[in-house]
Amino acid sequence: MPDSFDSFRYISYMRSRCRWIGASCGIAVVLAVAVSFLVTREYTATSRIVIEPPAGSDLRAAMAVSPVYLESLKTYEEFASSDSLFQKAVERFSLHKLLGARSVESMKRSVLKVSLLRNTRILEISATLPDPRVAQALAAFLAESSVTLNRSTVNEGDQDLVRGIEQQETDARARLQEVDAAWAKVLADEPVNQLQAALESGAELRASTQQQTSNVELEIADVTQRAKNASGTELEQMRKEEANARARLEEMRKQLAALERQSAERERTLATRLAHRDKLDVDRKSAQAAITAVQNRLREARGDAGYRGERLRIIDPGIVPERPSSPNIPLNLAAALLMGLALPILYFTIEMNYREREVVSRRRSYAPARDD
Repeated sequence: MPDSFDSFRYISYMRSRCRWIGASCGIAVVLAVAVSFLVTREYTATSRIVIEPPAGSDLRAAMAVSPVYLESLKTYEEFASSDSLFQKAVERFSLHKLLGARSVESMKRSVLKVSLLRNTRILEISATLPDPRVAQALAAFLAESSVTLNRSTVNEGDQDLVRGIEQQETDARARLQEVDAAWAKVLADEPVNQLQAALESGAELRASTQQQTSNVELEIADVTQRAKNASGTELEQMRKEEANARARLEEMRKQLAALERQSAERERTLATRLAHRDKLDVDRKSAQAAITAVQNRLREARGDAGYRGERLRIIDPGIVPERPSSPNIPLNLAAALLMGLALPILYFTIEMNYREREVVSRRRSYAPARDD
């Protein structure tokens, strides 16, 4: 069995190899410094955009930043990181001359970084290039293009909404004109005043005829009563009067029946025309209310144009970076020092363990010989 781990012996062994460890650290630091100075320096410029809520929204709701709302804001990362926009930037700033013959996708992965700051409505656009001025100009261009793209998207949506409401207004106005034309046609083709006057005149005529009928019936009754006491020529005369009266009574009843039929027909016609007018009047009022509602919606839509969706505003176009973001010399030196320290320690630890195993195996091989 190998002996248990002895920390003092381990420390003593490492101390005996400290020159090698120190040399490894020194070589690693020198190599890190050399590589850091040989690598092309790159500069990172950052522009920041704030995503403001719609102007018409409730202020309290705008202040309540929920995880779902923040997750939805990641949509705007696609505005700045779209391939078409980066392609325009490559052509605008001649990035092929600056970065060499590389694909647009490769340049985009190494140059552009777009991220939404955690639990905020701030969008960061970072551009990393060997030329600090071009990096700042690229970040500012992408930020401005993102704002312009968002504004055009919102305006396009508003214009679509306005055009839709304008079409509704056109349809409502055409409907109102159609109802007005039907109303005017009804007023011209289906008069009501003359028919009402005719009904009133017919009612008076019926009343007069009914009165005359009653008078003739009384006359017949009187003649019949007198004929009971008459005789001779007087009776013959009374019978003639009664016959004439009954003939007039029959004619009056026919006339009264004709007046009643005429009056009933006029009443049906008047009721039909009034019902038609009432329906058209309801349609007119409904069409007028519809066009008023559409016009109000149109005014509101035109007034809210540009303020319905989230608005992007550049709060920091960025500055020309003075210190390179890559290579990070302090970080490289720290990493090289750690590697220069860890690798030899690992090597010497393995070496020490190997030697101890050899010593143990030798001891075991000599033990039987001593027993003999």
